[in-house]
Amino acid sequence: MEYLTTLHPVLLALLAGLFTWGMTSLGAAGVLFHRKDSFSNMDGMLGFAAGVMIAASFWSLLAPALEMAEGRSLPPYIPVALGFLSGGGVLYAIDKLLPHLHLGAKDSEAEGISTSWRRTTLLVLAITLHNIPEGLAVGVAFGAIAADLPGANLQGAIALAIGIGIQNFPEGLAISMPLRREGISKGKSFWYGQLSGMVEPIAAVFGALIVMTSTAILPFALAFAAGAMIFVVVEELIPESQRAGNTDRPTIGAMLGFTVMMVLDVALG
Repeated sequence: MEYLTTLHPVLLALLAGLFTWGMTSLGAAGVLFHRKDSFSNMDGMLGFAAGVMIAASFWSLLAPALEMAEGRSLPPYIPVALGFLSGGGVLYAIDKLLPHLHLGAKDSEAEGISTSWRRTTLLVLAITLHNIPEGLAVGVAFGAIAADLPGANLQGAIALAIGIGIQNFPEGLAISMPLRREGISKGKSFWYGQLSGMVEPIAAVFGALIVMTSTAILPFALAFAAGAMIFVVVEELIPESQRAGNTDRPTIGAMLGFTVMMVLDVALG
């Protein structure tokens, strides 16, 4: 841990982004070892991912944002509320423009602008959309360390990266397994699954660089990342986890995911 304090925050953000991408790849690799298409636990995995993201949004992003916004010209809730809504708004716009297809959906249910892209591409883009705010959140957390403000510390940023990495495991499996079910080879299913996580280190570096340009935008930036993550949870993860009509496993998974992320953040942060 002491060695990590000597590294530049942008480098730390890159390493954390590579870690979360690696966890996505590890999850996607599960398709290589499944001899039959078993999706009985997929709903619970997606619920778990949703729980982690909800907990991370508060414990790792919104709570530090409110603490950093104290003592400024505006009440602390104003920049945080604006950032939160802006993050959701940007993801809403991307959701309406970027062609993508949710897991288990029919081709006619594809969202975004009309396109002739293949179903596989649309499925991968849907998971990639999930990963943009996750990488951004990690980058913002590590970039905030350079500001040396209350609420920003290396342990908390590491806890966030670990939590997102843990929930990326089921997300990687959630893209590779359905692709395999649609007749795509195991190798290609793995490739597309891990490819969806490639955006995370890029988003992490971008997030770190943005917040390091000015400490004034830190509360807004942290809340922005939280809003983007909550949008993904409500718009995509929770509906996808309950698409098959089973609500018990996703609910239990979400409770467990929230608990794991909360413990990680409080214990390490």
